[in-house]
Amino acid sequence: MEFDIKDKELADKGRLRIEWAEQSMPVLRSIRERFSREKPLAGFRLAACLHVTTETASLAQTLKAGGADIRVCASNPLSTQDDAAASLVVHDGIPVFAIKGENKETYYSHIHSALGHLPQVTMDDGADLVGILHSERRDLLPHVLGGTEETTTGVIRLRSMADKGVLRYPIIAVNDADTKHLFDNRYGTGQSTIDGIIRATNRLIAGSNFVVSGYGWCGRGVAMRAAGMGAKVIITEVDPLRALEAVMDGYQVLPMAEAAPLGDFFCTLTGDIHVLRKEHFEAMKDGAIVCNSGHFNVEIDLEALGSLAQKRREIREFVEEFHLRNGRRIYVLGEGRLINLAAAEGHPSSVMDMSFANQALCLEYMVKNHSTLNRQVYRVPVEIDKEIARLKLASMGVEIDRLTPEQENYLHSWEMGT
Repeated sequence: MEFDIKDKELADKGRLRIEWAEQSMPVLRSIRERFSREKPLAGFRLAACLHVTTETASLAQTLKAGGADIRVCASNPLSTQDDAAASLVVHDGIPVFAIKGENKETYYSHIHSALGHLPQVTMDDGADLVGILHSERRDLLPHVLGGTEETTTGVIRLRSMADKGVLRYPIIAVNDADTKHLFDNRYGTGQSTIDGIIRATNRLIAGSNFVVSGYGWCGRGVAMRAAGMGAKVIITEVDPLRALEAVMDGYQVLPMAEAAPLGDFFCTLTGDIHVLRKEHFEAMKDGAIVCNSGHFNVEIDLEALGSLAQKRREIREFVEEFHLRNGRRIYVLGEGRLINLAAAEGHPSSVMDMSFANQALCLEYMVKNHSTLNRQVYRVPVEIDKEIARLKLASMGVEIDRLTPEQENYLHSWEMGT
């Protein structure tokens, strides 16, 4: 079996951590039980480019239980949990190509390795795998029936491809499911981002000026958690509706040029390029801490920051100090990559339970319905979204009301008036 991981000796540790994560993933467990019986993915080759974590390992086990011939590679050079990768290889017989801290060349070679068994279905987290398929490995496209995408950034890329007529197969935007972005993006990113910042810096959040760039669901989550820890939160936005919402939620909203001299912490969550750039670095106070919890490190113009620095050093793990010519120091966390996975463990398992349940059920839907779908990006079917919410509530012991026949009739009629 082909694979490329850090150390097979980490497998037993990884298996225990996967077991710990799985205890908080009851929805995915119930799907695995059904998949084991029905084998809905039997005969399908799957390439998955995801953050290789304990939660992802549970998803991979579920897909293999469903019959999939799966290969896994990392969707971020710093997000891999090496023990989880080792466990998948040693205990589950799943080819994994992922090493925490891998360089750019290795990162892309691992994507090519994941494509080595001519996949029929893709599972992406940021659309890098899809990008490689449509640029360097177009010879594989005739084999591909469909795929899924889990991130806001990836969905933006894929919709651009679809709009330009270059997307060659249908993809379901798992990120757009309510049971994904309303929970994973908000509660998962909120908690894990703060966790990563604290683990990397051990700095106090309370009383600080905490600048959150981007008030989408991820930005909302980080702002909520930072405020909950006593920070004075400042939001920067380009969308007037989101900026207005941030104001109504009680946050100060400023342009980045005005926020830059004020911030103690800066966290970008926009999915766009160079949100923090030269003029902002020049205005930041001494000791400002900069990080990113959007998908790619391009949100921070690291090249510009490097050009302003007279020297730079790693002052502690995941913290790089840029000593500027003006005498001020700026600290970048986790190389500007996803701080919640670079310095911490990513989203809590109970949140990923819903996200990965969406992945599993959407893959099942794709293999059953690909022949009826066009080359575009689709929303998660409503029935899948609601089923996952129902299963999650049941696992929590929460019951809800049902509409009476009279109420159903009222909602679907016009004759009753007021």
